[in-house]
Amino acid sequence: MGLVEAKMKILEALWAEGAPVQSKDIAQKVGLKIPAATMHLLGLRKTGHVYTPKHGLYAITDVGKEAIGLPKTDKAHATKILSHLPADKAFHFYTGVHQYTHVIAHSLQEFVDKLQKIDVKSVECHIPRKDFENWVHSLGDVELAKKLGVIRSMHLRGEDLRTRTYEAVKHRLEELKRIHG
Repeated sequence: MGLVEAKMKILEALWAEGAPVQSKDIAQKVGLKIPAATMHLLGLRKTGHVYTPKHGLYAITDVGKEAIGLPKTDKAHATKILSHLPADKAFHFYTGVHQYTHVIAHSLQEFVDKLQKIDVKSVECHIPRKDFENWVHSLGDVELAKKLGVIRSMHLRGEDLRTRTYEAVKHRLEELKRIHG
């Protein structure tokens, strides 16, 4: 049995947020009144699609992620995504066409570390071209690639873009490390 449209929108909003959210904020994001959003969230909690890490906050579970079409990440898959890559598979940062920075990320861990330090022009260069999305997809991380697509669609610039990208990658890296053990 499929979930009703409102519940799917709530799950997608929780996933896109990437952090626990209050019911009033979810209601605003999906265009529902607070009591209706709260009712749906309680139902989703009961079915295991959502959990409450703190009173009044809601977050998506792995069951919820699967319901919106994201693949399950097991230990072997997490290990593959977290692996160290040779130079030809690593991410090479540019600030523009033919403007190579000589900064390379050989793993997702290096990538997140370098996102904090790289010239923000590099982030602004790669996001619209889908370079980050394509690279993490090549690692096998469909979920992070989709999250970076959501960030790209926000049309952010400067430090807002860097911060949102960094937080998404950092959060996913921490999740993968937990799965990896």
